[in-house]
Amino acid sequence: MSTPPAAAPHTAAAAGGGGTEGAALEILSRVFGYDAFRGDQAAIIAQVAGGGDAVVLMPTGGGKSLCYQIPSLLRAGTGIVISPLIALMADQVAALEGVGIRAAYLNSTLEPHEAQAVEQQLLAGELDLLYMAPERLVLPRTQELLRRAELALFAIDEAHCVSQWGHDFRPDYLGLSVLAEAFPGVPRIALTATATEATHRELTERLQMQQAAHFVASFDRPNIQYRIEPKSAPREQLLRLITAEHEGESGIVYCLSRRSVEQTAEALVARGIPALPYHAGLDAAVRQDHQERFLRADGLIIVATIAFGMGIDKPDVRFVAHLDLPKSIEGYYQETGRAGRDGLPATAWMAYGLGDVVSQRKFIDTGESSEQFKRNARAHLDAMLALCETVTCRRVQLLRYFGQDAEPCGNCDVCLSPPSTWDATVAAQKLLSALIRLDRERGQKFGAGQVIEVLRGRENERSLQSRHHELSVWGIGEELGEKEWRTVIRQLMARGLVEAEGDYGVLVPGAQAGPVLRGETTVELAVDRTPQRAARSGGRRAAGSARAAESLAPAQRERFEALRAWRTAVAKEKQVPPYMVFSDATLVGIVEAAPTSTQALGAVSGVGAKKLAEYGEAVLEALADGAGS
Repeated sequence: MSTPPAAAPHTAAAAGGGGTEGAALEILSRVFGYDAFRGDQAAIIAQVAGGGDAVVLMPTGGGKSLCYQIPSLLRAGTGIVISPLIALMADQVAALEGVGIRAAYLNSTLEPHEAQAVEQQLLAGELDLLYMAPERLVLPRTQELLRRAELALFAIDEAHCVSQWGHDFRPDYLGLSVLAEAFPGVPRIALTATATEATHRELTERLQMQQAAHFVASFDRPNIQYRIEPKSAPREQLLRLITAEHEGESGIVYCLSRRSVEQTAEALVARGIPALPYHAGLDAAVRQDHQERFLRADGLIIVATIAFGMGIDKPDVRFVAHLDLPKSIEGYYQETGRAGRDGLPATAWMAYGLGDVVSQRKFIDTGESSEQFKRNARAHLDAMLALCETVTCRRVQLLRYFGQDAEPCGNCDVCLSPPSTWDATVAAQKLLSALIRLDRERGQKFGAGQVIEVLRGRENERSLQSRHHELSVWGIGEELGEKEWRTVIRQLMARGLVEAEGDYGVLVPGAQAGPVLRGETTVELAVDRTPQRAARSGGRRAAGSARAAESLAPAQRERFEALRAWRTAVAKEKQVPPYMVFSDATLVGIVEAAPTSTQALGAVSGVGAKKLAEYGEAVLEALADGAGS
């Protein structure tokens, strides 16, 4: 096979693996512009380049793609990348072509003649990497095509999608077990950023990768600050977050309903904040347009349902916000992981309240799924509630869910502002007694609102009709206000002491209520936190640039802004996202290195050979213009 433009010859592994480590480092430096591998990257690449299988669990932004891209360049043949992310394949291919790697994709967006041309490139050995969706790969016609081609490897991206009881199951992934039987001599690498120990075991079994080498990196993303605050007026809370901490910066806001997505986007635009909606109810062309505008623009916010974001490679997303409670920690971790992929500080923020708990329980209980699926969904939700209500480090709780240990981080809201706790045993007993008395003496069950009215002794039409004032529990909780009682109920639900059931989310005592009522167990609850704003550099910031440039001196910031302006112009001309030219982190590196020659520029992390040849002189000129401004 001929040598690809700016990529290494496909000979190292084919020649028995000799020199693989050196060849891999040479590709890393020349093609991608980095000097050293991180974590297990070198070992993973050696395993796959040498013909072995690998299962890789590595956090978003940890460099998973290099673990199959470099072996594909080292081995003879084409690397086949299986991904569910059809909408992003064009951008993924464009990014690879930008560093000199010959890449293409086969999916339903191509016209028949375009797909045929890609197939001919594959058979002619003219591709280093070929992306396709799992539903296409399992077709007999596709497998016959692949048998006629020389294959370097199979990379199964987002491998957690094969887990039936995980948070993001894709039925088409079940068919990928055929790879072990149909292509026994082709190494396989399965990669995911989101897997508990149970999901890890399941994907290993379903993909028949029991003999693979397993690499599990720390899931910690230390640059992300996790914060969860009580929900009061969520859109106003979101506006405060954006205007006080992330003005002019790119972010993603997640909502559960399409209506909430639309209303939130409209609210942001009304306040002069550029935002676009994204949900399944929009026309496909509109969704694609909004996604591309988000990828290509600086400082744009996308407001979306969870259907958005998997595989998004935009490195400068400075915050991810949730206005509704996610269904699982896996989903939460994956969504928050879209922030700060460049390693610079980012925020994962959520507003969470009692209504979220009730609506999620109702969604599970009233669904048409099997009981086994509902039990699994409840377990996912319980773990998510535990994270929201923890009184210890959120990062420790998050990593423990994935089977990893950690020390308190000092950079989440709980660490920065430890919550006060109080003995809520009596309050819990009063609440449970009210639920029991309403049921036994009146045959009634209510949601939180009416139960709180009874506890506080507040008359309303329901109370008068049912003579609630005659109950022994009438007014026994008047020492707490409505907001405080809602906080108590929310936390008791998170602990399983109170449950919501039925279409209306009525409250009933939970399975763990007995010992509390008998006084055998005490209940310590947290006082609702006053929302804490993280310590950031003061003052207004230029759109999208402050976090990246925080470490720079004033004169350096001017050069950084000059480079960003140059990058924006180049990106518009080429019709690609700015980060595909250079990331913010690379621009900071250029400013700090202050190169005066292309040779010195080539030593900056993130400046590969192709980009140096294409942009080198222009970067030096922009840098000089910034110095003289």
